[in-house]
Amino acid sequence: MSITHDYEVDIKWEQGRIGMASSDALDNRIQVATPPEFKGGIDGIWSPEHLLVAAANSCLMTTFLAIAENSKLEFTSFDSKAKGKLEMKDGKYMISEIHFETYLKIPDMEQKQKAERLLHKSENVCLISNSLNAIRTISIHISKG
Repeated sequence: MSITHDYEVDIKWEQGRIGMASSDALDNRIQVATPPEFKGGIDGIWSPEHLLVAAANSCLMTTFLAIAENSKLEFTSFDSKAKGKLEMKDGKYMISEIHFETYLKIPDMEQKQKAERLLHKSENVCLISNSLNAIRTISIHISKG
C-alpha cells in the first residue's frame, strides 16, 4: 500500500533578493532571501539554507515526540540546535553536514539509555533528514528534570 502526501509552497518575488513563501494550507507567511554570505544577500531574513536546516531539526523533534509517546518515555523538555555546513563539492554548493545538539530532561534517570536510544532512532528515521545527502550527526545531552 502506497501513501503519498503533497505539500505546496508558493514563492513570490518581492524585490532585490527577497521573496515571500506561503502556502494555502498555512496561516503564516515567511520572508525569504539570499543569505548574506552570497552577493546581494541580506542579513536577518530566513534563507533557503536556514529553512533546510530548520526542516531537518523540526523533523527530528516531531519524530522524537511521536516515538517517545509510542514508547511511553516521559520527558519534561526537549531542545535541539542544528548546524548545517555549506560547502562547495564537485563544483556545486550543498549542505554537506548537519549536526544536531539535543538537550532532553527526563524525570527518571533510569530511563536515560532508553531516551538516548529513542533520540538516535528519531534521527535515523526522520523523513526530512533521510531525503538529504548530508552527513548527519547527533550529540545527546540528557539530564534530570
